[in-house]
Amino acid sequence: MEDKICIVGLGYVGLPLAVEFGQKFQTIGFDLSKQRIDELAKGYDKTMEIGDDYLIDVVQNHRLTFTTSISDARDFNIYIVTVPTPLDKNKRPDLTPLISASNLIGSVLKLNDIVIYESTVYPGATEEDCVPILEQVSGLTFNKDFFCGYSPERINPGDKEHTVSKILKVTSGSTPEIAQKVDVLYQKIISAGTHLAPSIKVAEAAKVIENTQRYINIAFVNELAMLFNRLGIDTQAVLEAANTKWNFLPFKPGLVGGHCIGVDPYYLTHKAQEIGFNPEIILAGRHINDGMGSYIANRVIKLMIKKCLSITQSKVLIMGITFKENCPDIRNSRVIDVIIELQDFGVNVDIYDPWANVEDVHHEYGIKLIGTENGLCVSSYDAVVLAVAHKQFETIQFDRTDKQIIFDIKTLFDQETVDGRL
Repeated sequence: MEDKICIVGLGYVGLPLAVEFGQKFQTIGFDLSKQRIDELAKGYDKTMEIGDDYLIDVVQNHRLTFTTSISDARDFNIYIVTVPTPLDKNKRPDLTPLISASNLIGSVLKLNDIVIYESTVYPGATEEDCVPILEQVSGLTFNKDFFCGYSPERINPGDKEHTVSKILKVTSGSTPEIAQKVDVLYQKIISAGTHLAPSIKVAEAAKVIENTQRYINIAFVNELAMLFNRLGIDTQAVLEAANTKWNFLPFKPGLVGGHCIGVDPYYLTHKAQEIGFNPEIILAGRHINDGMGSYIANRVIKLMIKKCLSITQSKVLIMGITFKENCPDIRNSRVIDVIIELQDFGVNVDIYDPWANVEDVHHEYGIKLIGTENGLCVSSYDAVVLAVAHKQFETIQFDRTDKQIIFDIKTLFDQETVDGRL
């Protein structure tokens, strides 16, 4: 019998996966959002991960359909969970989407079905948090009646070169036989190949340390940026000089956001502290990176004071609110930290971003983006903060005067062009 694939969650991870599987297998994509399903059925992906023509071709000429009813996938035998795993307001792991997905799948789970999780979690979450729900709702027994796998997502939003099929995939299964089956399944769509991990926990741990490693390295250069600023040394010049050594790692300072690198360390430290282990290096990195928004805002304010600019009721333009350049993804964007800190100083803040969805930003952060119907008058602001290196910002012309501060978080411009940068 041919495998029939159901992808649960059609965001930045789920949709590209559904498109790839839909060219090889009968595939159905499930999402709770009717608006999302209606848009995809018409060939429109608001995340911009899949081109409209390509999406339409796969839907019309292959075996990919979309639904908001999990009962439509009752006859499918492989369920792949790609829902988000965010943080709550206290920056603790929020497994609510994962728990909800497990409940839904449990309601249609049958003998010999396989549930594969791709969502980022801490080691042990699949078998300790998700499996009991699948058992309870389905009435089936794990590793006797149904099985599980874990294959961590490796999607890089906005990257059109390293797409899902071109990134090597880690796979795992709850038994040796299921692990092999999961690995072979992904080999059908991943041209870059697969790596079969010895257990689900190993695969889960590999995912969280991939991004935690990057997180800690960025924390290190963020601390260097603070130090070199006090010493009156240009951080970028230092990094460029150090990068002439063949084994130097070229990390850059900045805001650490997004759904992976900005979240994964919290999942790992949560699990560590749960078992009584204090992960000192990771926690130190969190302390530094969590404070970068406040640090940047304070540097902007100090530069304004040096130019004798009034702070209260001043106008500051933030350019960019997505978590990375040339991508509409606003999840866990740390630009919001800069905005809040500036507002606490009594500053009037406008935010402009040509990539971000206006409704999504308002829903997520309660912020109304400004438009450019009458043109973007950069010179009318007391300070301009380049927060995201969108390609549209590369050609902006600034008038260097004593009446305006320009701060470049992303070092998009030369040091001579701006008043300050990391």
